[in-house]
Amino acid sequence: MKMKKKWYKSISNWAILIACIILVPILIINLWIMFQAKTNPKKIPSVFGYKPFIVLSGSMETEIYKGDLIIAKIVDPKTLKENDVIAFRDAEDTVTTHRIIDIVEDNGKPYFITKGDNNNTQDQNMVAYEDVEGIYVLRIAHFGQLMNSLAQPTTVIIIVMGITLIFILGFTISNKKQRDLERQEYLEYKKMKEEQAKQEEEKATTKTEKKPVKTKKDDKKSK
Repeated sequence: MKMKKKWYKSISNWAILIACIILVPILIINLWIMFQAKTNPKKIPSVFGYKPFIVLSGSMETEIYKGDLIIAKIVDPKTLKENDVIAFRDAEDTVTTHRIIDIVEDNGKPYFITKGDNNNTQDQNMVAYEDVEGIYVLRIAHFGQLMNSLAQPTTVIIIVMGITLIFILGFTISNKKQRDLERQEYLEYKKMKEEQAKQEEEKATTKTEKKPVKTKKDDKKSK
């Protein structure tokens, strides 16, 4: 009998695995972010202490580009220092990601002075501790536009349908291949058994033909 095909040699199994590793986590993260945004609109959604942001301007080029997705880690503002790149809420209550160029005090309260690497002048408003959303830790080039699309309800529905379709197709193909393999193994096993039975029958026939036949003369001699 043939040995069963190993799972990692099947294209359909790899399709399901890729869907699980890439699409499912992205979908779950997006749903969690959407849920947080709906339940608490004033707070930036986070995942395990990290906050994703879509870059909308080129003020931080050539380190961060428009359309990138950046990840900021929630930290204690007291640990921040000059040259750190931080995400913070500005005067318009939107999130900006700029570099700290100085730390000052005003009436005994510390503030960060920030500036975009690609800007000629520093930001007009100082950043208070409570306005800091996190420190910049990671950039994923051009991924911001994709994440923005994935955040749309229509896209989420399409992804769910796509994942479901991949699972159904993968399961159907895998099942068909398994059934075909089992049928082939059964036919080979049946053929082998038939050949064994035929060989045993031929051996039995040959043994019968070779067996000596007693005659009356032989009976007399034996008496």
